[in-house]
Amino acid sequence: MIFEIDISAQADVDLRNIYEYIAYELQSQENASGQLDRLEESIMSLDQMPERFREYEKEPWHSRGLRIMPVDNYCVLYIPRKTDGIVTILRVMYGGRDIDTQLKKYTTI
Repeated sequence: MIFEIDISAQADVDLRNIYEYIAYELQSQENASGQLDRLEESIMSLDQMPERFREYEKEPWHSRGLRIMPVDNYCVLYIPRKTDGIVTILRVMYGGRDIDTQLKKYTTI
């Protein structure tokens, strides 16, 4: 089964912020482009076997099927739905952040 990838508005903003931080704050546009390419390639690879990454262990996200995929120093948080063949990318964030706090404060489904 091939899944369709749906990138939420929040994940789109996350990706843009990651690029801008690396390109402008760290002043490395080449690294920013490379990082964005790796993130996008990994996200698009979820069209096959999206359940290969571990489930997020904390509630209420665990019962909603949230999964976490590491990509370099970042985490892609997503929910695969077999019933309609869609993988929804909820967030993309730096792995060093308090992911639970970020999810509680800034993430909606």
